[in-house]
Amino acid sequence: MQSDKELDARGLNCPLPILRAKKALATMTTGQILRIVATDPGSVKDFQHFARQTGNELLSENSKGDEFEFYLRRK
Repeated sequence: MQSDKELDARGLNCPLPILRAKKALATMTTGQILRIVATDPGSVKDFQHFARQTGNELLSENSKGDEFEFYLRRK
């Protein structure tokens, strides 16, 4: 999937991946896509909840070994 911006949140624990994603999304325009890579297993539920709470669309979530990849579309 194509993204407009990428965020490397590997090695960060909750709530830092969410906070960094929120900050990155604030610099983006409506419809742009943010790709996030994280290693915190809790980030899966965190990003699902974050998307529901903020109205940003969680387009995709994948796991590759001990890494988790998310694609969020800016509302």
